[in-house]
Amino acid sequence: MGSSRADVTDVTVDPAREGRTARVRRSLVLTAVFVCAACGLVYELALVALGSYLLGNTITQASVVLALMVFAMGVGSLAAKPLTAHAAVAFAGVEIVLALVGGTSVLVLYAAFAWWSLYQPVLVLLALAIGFLIGAEIPLLMTMLQRIREQEASSAVADLFAADYVGALVGGLAFPFVLLPWLGLLEGTLVVGAVNAAAGAAVTLGLFRREVRRGVRAALAVALLACLAVLLVLAAQASSFEATARQRIFRDPVVHAERSAYQEIVVTHSLRGGDMRLFLNGDLQFSSMDEYRYHESLVHPAMTGQHQRVLVLGGGDGLAARELLRYNDVDAITLVDLDPAVVDLARTNATFRRLNADAFADPRLKVVNADAFAWLRSNRDQFDVIVADMPDADDVATAKLYSVETYGLIRTALAPEGRVVVQAGSPYFAREAYWTTAASLRAAGLRPTAYHVDVPSFGDWGFFLAAVGESPALRMPPDAPTTQFLDARVLMAAQVFPRDRAELRLSPSTLLKPTLLERQGEWRGY
Repeated sequence: MGSSRADVTDVTVDPAREGRTARVRRSLVLTAVFVCAACGLVYELALVALGSYLLGNTITQASVVLALMVFAMGVGSLAAKPLTAHAAVAFAGVEIVLALVGGTSVLVLYAAFAWWSLYQPVLVLLALAIGFLIGAEIPLLMTMLQRIREQEASSAVADLFAADYVGALVGGLAFPFVLLPWLGLLEGTLVVGAVNAAAGAAVTLGLFRREVRRGVRAALAVALLACLAVLLVLAAQASSFEATARQRIFRDPVVHAERSAYQEIVVTHSLRGGDMRLFLNGDLQFSSMDEYRYHESLVHPAMTGQHQRVLVLGGGDGLAARELLRYNDVDAITLVDLDPAVVDLARTNATFRRLNADAFADPRLKVVNADAFAWLRSNRDQFDVIVADMPDADDVATAKLYSVETYGLIRTALAPEGRVVVQAGSPYFAREAYWTTAASLRAAGLRPTAYHVDVPSFGDWGFFLAAVGESPALRMPPDAPTTQFLDARVLMAAQVFPRDRAELRLSPSTLLKPTLLERQGEWRGY
């Protein structure tokens, strides 16, 4: 009896090929982790940056955003656990929603500030939502990695977090060095959102295609295309939106707006009164209607005595330099201002040049674009007069300019009989902050004389004239040029403080303990 063998189709699996395929898929998933992590960090930094532009106080903004997001990430990780059964589909959905929320976060937050005065509530909601969605990624990605290739949990966690942390590094570096200078805050986050959506959906629609039903794949593809369309259309309209929102913030028409490497610079011009105003990060720097009151009060009391060599810290608008250059015996002025964009505007804009009397064309004026604190540390020259015309302290970067350490460096830069004058904010609106500056000057070995004047666009505004040894007398210099506002009688009255704004004995502000920031909070009541 003959024997027969059934035909058997022998399907052999090449273990080496299967291993290579698994490694490729795993590498692509880790690449998606890398991209999504970079995008997530950009969203965080964008919220912090916008807060610092609009409200200042970067430490507070960063603390609120980071605390809320980290908390929400934990909640999101727990909430995503039931979704791991359909990890690929859930991941694509999470990334599309995250791209929309994170990509439009700056636009929504700017609109909340400009139109609705709901900045803080919207910031909290956005930080929580973005953190929740970022946290939901982790268990889903872990499940996807383990499905591709059997791997111990500890090894998968190491791979996942390695890709995540490297992505965060790249996102953190790309934000200040690529996105902000090339695209800007608004367009940059919208483009990042589009990248986020594409990377997330590509994993599901490409690598895990076979695990997803056809109808679901089609729905995800439509959702991805709709998300990309929304983000790219908004990016195309971003400049128009920004201009409209910016104009909503400012009372008068905006005639110039730019975002330099350091701050947002806005110039407005009233069509009725001819009033031009400069705003840096939303804070008024001067009004052309009354800036002479401020700058005469700042400069002329310091010019009693020798004033051949003068140092100006800040003052990139050239208005303090204008008053200084009216003294014929001033030989040289060194002006140290951080932002070259402000100086360029003041040097080239016709209205600025009229206001500052073309100060930057005077050969006696030398401009140095540098951080005042860093420049003072390296300075070896001494000056007869130092004018500290620096922006108000509303974050750590500006608070250091009003610290004991900075005033110690200023004291070193003063000639033996030299004088320093400091603009110190409002003794009425921020009484504690004003007198904190006096305490900081004393702690640095300087003896201040307090005075204040009325500047209508600012309100009651205060200064300190200080010197080593004894507090300097407050008087007009004998060779003072003709002034519009300041004279000996005004200076005499300027030394009188009402009982409700009399001097407070407070602790000084230092680099490590910037008490000035906390005391600036008095402004919120107004």
